[in-house]
Parts: sequence; C-alpha cells; structure tokens
Amino acid sequence: MDRFKTILLVEDSPADAEMAIDALREAKLANPIVHVEDGAEALDYLHCQGRFAGRSPENPALVLLDIHMPRVNGLELLRQVRADERLRTMPVVILTSSREDRDLVQSWNLGVNAYVVKPVDDSQFLDAVKTLGYFWAVVNAGPEQ
Repeated sequence: MDRFKTILLVEDSPADAEMAIDALREAKLANPIVHVEDGAEALDYLHCQGRFAGRSPENPALVLLDIHMPRVNGLELLRQVRADERLRTMPVVILTSSREDRDLVQSWNLGVNAYVVKPVDDSQFLDAVKTLGYFWAVVNAGPEQ
C-alpha cells in the first residue's frame, strides 16, 4: 500500500478531540487524521458525500467513536456501519466517558471492536489513544476494501 489510511475521529467535545489528535500525533503515526463532530458528519465522510464528496472512497484504518453526540449518536452510527457491506469490516473503537452498562452491552451487540472508557487523567487518556491508534492503524491486519 502506497499511502497510509485515515483515522476517523468522531468526537463532539473540542477538548477531547484535541487531546485525541495530540495523542495520535505523539504516537508518530503517519496516518492522516480526520475529525468530525457527530455521526451525521461521519456518515457523510464514510459515504463520500457532502463536504467529503471528492475524497477517495477508501475506508479508514480506524474509527474512534464517541457515543453521546448530537444529530446521529455513536451507537446509531455503529449500527449503520455494521449494516453496510462496504463498511462492516472497518475497525470501530468506542472512546467514551460513558460507564453505563447498557451502552457497553449495546456497543458489543452492534459489533464494536473495542470499548474504551476515557480515563479522567489527561496522561492516561493520551496513553490510551496512542496505544489504540498504534494497534489499529499499524499492528492490526484487516481485510482490504
């Protein structure tokens, strides 16, 4: 593969998005990072529509996904991704502050690849995102789309 696949960050909190992007950059990943603020924008990105109409249709290496967002929430986005033949094998990691059992169970039932509760401590959050990015974007071998 000539170029690195994108990491799609779906996060409505500007502070959490900035920390996640900083962590991915600190991990020295060559993958481009695209940040969208909710599931509706993520669907536009994944389906190459709206402001993403001109992008290459290649699936991201990883989707880091918050659950509680406006418009289309993370669980609905995950449901739509897993129902789409072109997207269903794409790795999706929930990165959320939700410790609610129903969110955890529903995420796994919908086919999430991992569920990570955002650590409260900033350095732990940075370490968690660096590890996630490195594993899913570099180490993990998935089917090519």
